[in-house]
Amino acid sequence: MKAIKKIDMHAHARPFEHIAPVYARDESFVCAREVIEFYDKLNIEKGVLLPLVSPEYHSFLVTSADCAHTAEKYPERFFWFCNIDPRSCGNRPDANFTPLLEYYKSLGAKGVGELTPQLYFDDPLMDNLLYHCAACDMPVTIHIAPHFGNSYGIVDDLGLPRLEKMLQKHKNLKIIGHSQPFWAEIGNDVTNENRNSYLKGKVIEGKIAELMRKYDNLYCEFSAGSGANALMRDIEYAAKFIEEFSDRVLYGCDICQMFNTFQFDFDNFLTEMRTIGMISEENYYKLVRGNAIKLLKLEGME
Repeated sequence: MKAIKKIDMHAHARPFEHIAPVYARDESFVCAREVIEFYDKLNIEKGVLLPLVSPEYHSFLVTSADCAHTAEKYPERFFWFCNIDPRSCGNRPDANFTPLLEYYKSLGAKGVGELTPQLYFDDPLMDNLLYHCAACDMPVTIHIAPHFGNSYGIVDDLGLPRLEKMLQKHKNLKIIGHSQPFWAEIGNDVTNENRNSYLKGKVIEGKIAELMRKYDNLYCEFSAGSGANALMRDIEYAAKFIEEFSDRVLYGCDICQMFNTFQFDFDNFLTEMRTIGMISEENYYKLVRGNAIKLLKLEGME
């Protein structure tokens, strides 16, 4: 089978190699050079750098300017999204984010995210930011949290009712789903107690498929342990999900530290599905490359 160079829809990198705060397990966040080492092993052509601008995420921030600078340094390996905390520009629900979004877009930003503020999904501040993202035709990558405190991400309830409210309200906004509480909803076995974990076992269809059928502006990416686990827990359902929603599934890694290894297991899993014909050649291409090209309007990369 022909090797297809992938596009990673979920990448992070600290901006300076010599400034490396401890992130977790006494290791620092990856820098761009380290991410590229993974890419060379995983046959990934380019990744989308996502800024982290909400303080709930970690003790250090990665700004839109940082990601733009890194992408300029390694233009053959990275695209970038910009990011705005909805509490910025006055912490008010009528802040005009359009000029800032259009400025970043003029510099080459392909979208917005990863959004991680600890606000309800339908909070007026979030609603306002999503309105401006839609107005600027910027897709948004979200990280859903299960609750306030001891967490990061946009807060939603079991069953994702607030996400659904925003999907319905902002029909022209493409929202890319991500995180444990998002992917736990792939099955019907999710509870308030387990929704922030990596559920196992056969999948009996849950809320994600329902939302994907109702709202064609919902996309999803299989990055991190959450996205990879959602597929790998049940290969038969994974094939069914990819085939049905083939135009709105996206490959991602979410590499944060050098000890990350699940990306290789997930890559082998997708390769197996392709090899044995559980997903079509056309839909494998869409997943690992084609849908990213279409969503981000990457001319000349088809």
